Amino acid sequence: MKRILFVLMVVVMTTGVASAQQREAAITVTDSASYDFGDIPEDGGLATHIFTVMNNGEMPLVITRVVASCGCTTPDWTKEPIAPGQTGDIKVSYNPDGRPGRFTKTVSVYSNGKEGSYVLTIRGNVLPKQQ
Repeated sequence: MKRILFVLMVVVMTTGVASAQQREAAITVTDSASYDFGDIPEDGGLATHIFTVMNNGEMPLVITRVVASCGCTTPDWTKEPIAPGQTGDIKVSYNPDGRPGRFTKTVSVYSNGKEGSYVLTIRGNVLPKQQ
């Protein structure tokens, strides 16, 4: 009898853990995870794009950190939890000053909605200043 009760408890606990694991946050980008600025002037100031992310999961999505691949790229993001079915923003700014030529930069987004990072990419071509 004790064995049957023990097996029954293990089955109930395993089912509960599996059910809890399915209830997670899930991060996706609503449009595209890549953005091309095209040609931008070197002396035109920051080039900025806003990526909209959605929580397609069942639990609140929390973006814990966003890391750019270099110091020329600055991210800013929604700090409060994003409810299921709702969206938040990740604003990525690139400083073209002193960086003529083509560029490709990545931004890694860490959250409870994906194991590891979700990678966003920006690219473009910086037109040199007129001499």
